[in-house]
Amino acid sequence: MSDENISVVPVVTARQLRRFARFNVQLYRNNPYSVPDLIKDTGNSFKPSRNAAFEFCDAQPFIALKRGKVVGRVAAIINHKANEVWKVKTVRFGWIDFIDDLRVSTALLDAVSAWGKERGMDRLEGPFGFTDFDPEGMLTEGFDRIGTMATIYNYPYYPEHMERMGLQISAKWVERHVPNYGVPEKIGRLTQVVLDRYNLHVARFERSKNAEARIYARKLFHLVNESFAPLYGYSAFSDKQIEDFSRRYVPLLDKRLAVFVLDKDDNMVAGTLAMFSIARALQKARGRLFPLGWWYILKALKWKHPSTLEMLFVAVKPEYQNKGVSAVPFALLTQSSFDLGIKMGESNPELETNTKVQSHWAYFKDVEIVRHRAVYYKTI
Repeated sequence: MSDENISVVPVVTARQLRRFARFNVQLYRNNPYSVPDLIKDTGNSFKPSRNAAFEFCDAQPFIALKRGKVVGRVAAIINHKANEVWKVKTVRFGWIDFIDDLRVSTALLDAVSAWGKERGMDRLEGPFGFTDFDPEGMLTEGFDRIGTMATIYNYPYYPEHMERMGLQISAKWVERHVPNYGVPEKIGRLTQVVLDRYNLHVARFERSKNAEARIYARKLFHLVNESFAPLYGYSAFSDKQIEDFSRRYVPLLDKRLAVFVLDKDDNMVAGTLAMFSIARALQKARGRLFPLGWWYILKALKWKHPSTLEMLFVAVKPEYQNKGVSAVPFALLTQSSFDLGIKMGESNPELETNTKVQSHWAYFKDVEIVRHRAVYYKTI
């Protein structure tokens, strides 16, 4: 697919995939707010042998070329499981980046639309990844704030292009900065009341016990599937994905920043994961683990902790929602992070319609919404 001297080609070779993965790092090289993904991780996302989501997804990355130079990229994704659950025929677009040229952005989404229509899809939507563990939601406000490891940063012209191409907003997210002054008195009292009322207790384990942590992580991801099922566009993790996440990421987490709430039979009813922010470390790494990227990241995670925490997610079993149980992981994570010297928490994206989570920020002082995101769609 092409427009004058702009061509969009499917990524089929290893060299093309490397160019696809590098483009974001190149486009934002001098931007002080962008947090680049690791180039190797981006490439692995599109290798079925490295990404368990290919069990239920089809995908095709594309690059846009102008006189042989990469000027844009996008991935077309069909998540068959999500489409079945939500009763839609949607082709997702993700990993989208482009120079400020409407011809480029139009050509990229035209390529995704054509690929999707060939496979029976009638709706285009994004930015989405394979699942909710991939970055999603285009930044629409907050361009002057450094992003997080788990989110997309994009230039202000991106949403302008979406509107000019006739796409409409289908969902919105917000992100907050939460100053850490310790556990607010009201949420602290509520935590003890809830634990006593429902006969709950909190799991504790040593930092070095990765085997035990993986057991709890598996339970937590299954709980996430239950808890997040009603949220817009959610795609449940498969058993293979859960095993992969547990194996790859648990050793990197500080177990003091994980909270697991169990009932009297040790069934998990609530939990949360958080991690020290590695945003600055990823900026220094410039998309590469070598020669020094691994050192910057490991130092931030293990030795010289930053004062900012990324709150990855909170999950509560459906039958325990609206009973105050979600206050428990919020309170205990706040205390643990305060003891570790954390001054600020990043909420990461929360759907504007997810009032159950957002209501908890009323307990905390000086909470500020710092970023807004949106997902766009159109009929194809």
